[in-house]
Amino acid sequence: MDYEENNFNLLLFSALDIATWDLECEFNNTDHRTELNGMDRLIVRRGQPFSIKLKLRYGEYQAGLSSLTCIAETGPSPSDQYGTRAVFDVAAGSDNPSAWSATVTSPPGNVVALSICPAADAPIGRWTLTLGGSCRIDFILLFNPWCSGDSVYMDNEEYLKEYVLSQDGIIYRGTLEQILPFPWNFGQFEYGILDVCLKILDTNPKYLRNPGKDCSGRRNPIYVSRVLSAMVNCNGDAGVVLGRWPALDKLSSDNPYEGGESPMSWKGSVDILLNWDSSSCSPVRYGQCWVFAAVACSVSRALGIPCRVVTNYISAHDTNRNLLIEYFYDENGRNHGRDMIWTFHCWVENWMTRPDLKPEYDGWQVVDPTPQEKSEGVYCCGPVSVKAVKEGELATKYDAPFVFAEVNADKVDYIRQADGSNKKMTSFTGVGQKISTKSVGNDRREDITHLYKYPEGSEEERETFRKADHLNKLLHRQESQGLKLAIEVAAEKRKGCDFDVIAVASNSTTSEKKCRLLFSSMAVSYTGVVKDNCGFKDLLNVELPPGGERRVPLRLNYSKYCDALTEDNLIRLAALLVDYSTKETIFTLRDIVLDNPEIKVRILGEPKQNRKLAAEITVQNPLPVPLSNCCFSIEGANLTGGKTIKERLESTVEPGEDAKVKIYFKPNHSGLRKLVVDFNSSKLCHVKGYKNVIIGK
Repeated sequence: MDYEENNFNLLLFSALDIATWDLECEFNNTDHRTELNGMDRLIVRRGQPFSIKLKLRYGEYQAGLSSLTCIAETGPSPSDQYGTRAVFDVAAGSDNPSAWSATVTSPPGNVVALSICPAADAPIGRWTLTLGGSCRIDFILLFNPWCSGDSVYMDNEEYLKEYVLSQDGIIYRGTLEQILPFPWNFGQFEYGILDVCLKILDTNPKYLRNPGKDCSGRRNPIYVSRVLSAMVNCNGDAGVVLGRWPALDKLSSDNPYEGGESPMSWKGSVDILLNWDSSSCSPVRYGQCWVFAAVACSVSRALGIPCRVVTNYISAHDTNRNLLIEYFYDENGRNHGRDMIWTFHCWVENWMTRPDLKPEYDGWQVVDPTPQEKSEGVYCCGPVSVKAVKEGELATKYDAPFVFAEVNADKVDYIRQADGSNKKMTSFTGVGQKISTKSVGNDRREDITHLYKYPEGSEEERETFRKADHLNKLLHRQESQGLKLAIEVAAEKRKGCDFDVIAVASNSTTSEKKCRLLFSSMAVSYTGVVKDNCGFKDLLNVELPPGGERRVPLRLNYSKYCDALTEDNLIRLAALLVDYSTKETIFTLRDIVLDNPEIKVRILGEPKQNRKLAAEITVQNPLPVPLSNCCFSIEGANLTGGKTIKERLESTVEPGEDAKVKIYFKPNHSGLRKLVVDFNSSKLCHVKGYKNVIIGK
């Protein structure tokens, strides 16, 4: 269509004079699965039609005689070159999913029903649609994992309910032997959250440098995920969360989170995102890995990218990219090296195609927003294909070597001798175990280690290490010459109790062994930084007959560990066995997490939409000391109005007594919801619980 014809048609339609228009937000938002964002504005997904009704002041629209030109624009400088501007006429339709289209679906008359279909690869964000020069419509466009033409397409309805629409979930913390569920309110559809997510995109440094190019890049989930990875943390930009690890940062234990909140205090992403928005983009204080991952999950789901939070146990932090983590221990089990292994580490996986890689690398991509190392000069990580990590393809974009090391690095342990030399020890620490995420449709844990790693010792694993130039891991695998060392713990390790842990040394040789056994316990952060000693034994004469074993108990007393513990409730047990005859040194570590009491939640009243309910919440004090400054708090998507509701106790709670409150809330949507609960006090900090509630209409 040439300029003169286009201008004539615009004038023709303008003469018809649009009086009013109806965006049919309730119908469109419901059809596009965005209704939980509200019905007061148009929020749609790309690659899927939405409808608009135009009422003419006079005249009528007639196919073949009337013409209407549509102009869709996004960003401050819309451009045909960048794909942030599209001009298209009302026509019979388009078979090109990369093109915008519009069709009339009503018979001739003074009411015109239009069906507008955004391109399946259009940039996400705020758009303006101008019809015939006189009608201007604002709307928000999101990724569409229900559309086969979209690069985030996911062909599984149950997965889509979990990874896009679910507003709550479970994040896993604890230890390899004791995995703890940590409830989280993602709240991506709560009031104001989508606007905050779009503001995050508009605040990123790439947008500030070149808004047109950045808005164009928002067509690509690879680009958007990488921007979010950088913007969820505030290192080097105006990002959302400031990280703080008191043990790593060597901060005072008196008030390590001064000026902010402990990472353990957060129950969801809503408060964090709204606080960042209301404070003129000042970072929210403070977060650690699960907080960064959870916020990234909320933003990804809000924008339409399928996303899940993943926890890796025994997670390596390889600072020099040699796939080798070297620990230099003293006899107390303290590491004096610079490499780190975290008890656990959380990141997210985003689902998308990877047209920049091989087709088999489509699917889940690791995106890690915790600021650890710079990538292309920015504190971000990913997206990198999970499949590429499994195959050892370390040249794959982005940051494959770092993620590969997190799940595969080789840990080599040395004992520092009295003369200052280091002696290699036989140890049994395997990096990257029990990689976990919440199951689809229920609160059970799903182990996805097999998606990251081949079985240990398999030919596939050997080939992966060969490609990754990591054959040293195979060479370093070794077994002790007949001596074994293990640590056993009691099934019940309640915080507040005294209990035993046991070092078990065994001899499978045919000769008697005389050994030295050191057994220590220390408070430790989840990042592996050890704190104060909680108990220690040094046995100089341990005799092990052929085929025999020696069991050495170590008593852990509350009076000793109570003030040493970090908020992670972790104690690191370290056992060292030295064979006097061969000088062989065997070393083993085990982290244990002390159990918090269970929070009991009972819902009073019939759970119905817009009806006031009460949650009766109870927790027993398991400590031998009174609890003061007790506070319960709750929040839940579509349950508490996007806010945290708190209730404080005026009195102290004596040992063995129950702390009990009743907190009222009013659900505003029906369906299965998760009420997340936190209890905090002077001596018992941030005990978590939750209750699944089915809200009726």
